[in-house]
Amino acid sequence: MQSIHTSTSRDYLGRVNDVEYPKWKSAELAKKFDFDYWDGDRRINYGGYNYKPGYWTPVAEKIIQIYQLDNGSKILDIGCGKGYLLLEIKKLIPQIKFFGIDISEYAIENSHKEVSSNLSVGNATKLPWDDKEFDLAFSINTFHNLYAFELEQAFTEITRVSNHQYICVESYRDELEKMNLLYWQVTCEAFFTPKEWQWWFQKTGFFGDYEFIYFQ
Repeated sequence: MQSIHTSTSRDYLGRVNDVEYPKWKSAELAKKFDFDYWDGDRRINYGGYNYKPGYWTPVAEKIIQIYQLDNGSKILDIGCGKGYLLLEIKKLIPQIKFFGIDISEYAIENSHKEVSSNLSVGNATKLPWDDKEFDLAFSINTFHNLYAFELEQAFTEITRVSNHQYICVESYRDELEKMNLLYWQVTCEAFFTPKEWQWWFQKTGFFGDYEFIYFQ
């Protein structure tokens, strides 16, 4: 994920000092996870979260390779957005069983038509599936949007419903990365260093794979 993350150019000071959408206003709008978050002004968040064929393919291929997924596998994407990563996985493994949840009603309503029937509105803290129902459950850039009192439930749930887990979260290693993260993010609630994230993993019994992205 870091390679995709670093492919985006960011004007940290511009986001904080914008006259029309100062940081507090963009964050206030983004946290509704509605139109403004996905398809509104770029100064708020994505500025148009549209499907780009092949954009998620390298991530999909890596997930398939690492977790040895095939047509008999069943996977869950927690924080699936409009379902683009699941779509790329489905294109590579047409018969795979997949599901996705996202807190955003707007994202689910505007998800890609090829996967939309398997996506639903939901929360990472309470997953409506049986224990170990999935071969893999993954969550990319979602857990850092949870409050501290929600994290234990979320880590417990992703572990409960799956045999293998992978998460990616934002983090920082020094004061510069911390400043950049604070300036750029609009929905993050969990601001932790790698060591603090690892403390959460140990506290909640999460032994899955994880990756950090940094705002360098």
